[in-house]
Amino acid sequence: MNETLAFLGGVLASAVRVATPLSLAASGETLAERSGVINVGVEGIMIAGALASFLAAHATGSALAGLAAGVAVGLLLSAIFALLVLGLRADQVVCGLGLNLLAFGAAGTAYQAAFGTTGTQDQVLGLAKWDVPILSRIPLLGPAFFQHEPLAYFMLALALGCGWIVFRSTWGLALRAAGDEPLAADAAGVPVVRVRALAVLAGGALAALAGADLALAHARAFAEGLTNGRGFMALAIVLFGRWSPARVFLAALFFGLAEAFETALQARQGLVFLGFPISRGQELILALPYLLTLATLALPRRKGRGPAGAPAALGVPYRGRS
Repeated sequence: MNETLAFLGGVLASAVRVATPLSLAASGETLAERSGVINVGVEGIMIAGALASFLAAHATGSALAGLAAGVAVGLLLSAIFALLVLGLRADQVVCGLGLNLLAFGAAGTAYQAAFGTTGTQDQVLGLAKWDVPILSRIPLLGPAFFQHEPLAYFMLALALGCGWIVFRSTWGLALRAAGDEPLAADAAGVPVVRVRALAVLAGGALAALAGADLALAHARAFAEGLTNGRGFMALAIVLFGRWSPARVFLAALFFGLAEAFETALQARQGLVFLGFPISRGQELILALPYLLTLATLALPRRKGRGPAGAPAALGVPYRGRS
């Protein structure tokens, strides 16, 4: 029984770590899509943020400088994207794919320029764990939820904050209006383009922060495949969470739990939980993230208006007066 509890505690702690960059990126994309803009360039912004944070932390020895550099690059790339899709009304999906190509190409070039074609094995100091007093000593739950690096706690606060912003704040009302009925919002005095631009910038900053988390808290290094599709997974999480910040956060935790089980089962063969050999279900558990992604594609759709729960004007260029 003690072995099983230790296994579950390790899996929960690992799930929170894995879910942190997913939730950060997905929360940012939720804000952008709520405003009516879909940015499929999340993956590219994440890799650019990861590289910028690593380079800055490597040069200065400061993880905070790394975070600042990552967010700055994320804001720059999302500003370019916003200029194209909001200022020039270019196709959002095409621009997002182009952003991915730009970011991956620039990141690879910059990394090789800094460390050569063979790269570097150097690690940065990164983000240290912070144990929450008293709570971190709770059996099972303490190590799982209260012994993490700062961005994991920020992720939890962000999930609550995004929910309040979207559904309780004046700006959230403008955000939802811009994504659902931009013409009516414009007539009511809402600066639709400005609201969408701010949402895109916020999404880019959070995506870059997710990349910085991978570089500074997980790997404490950089590799060109560091994001490993997590940006695209964040897009699926937003869809699965039906554009609700709370459900998006829970979906990110579920993805994190599936990946944590995969890692744990590779290391622990033959573990028995409540009399059932977990290894027998290993193949199904390994497939959970992919099954979840397929499930998001099969979600009910409104006739002519995309998936149920989606902002009505999602992906539609705004041609109003603001």
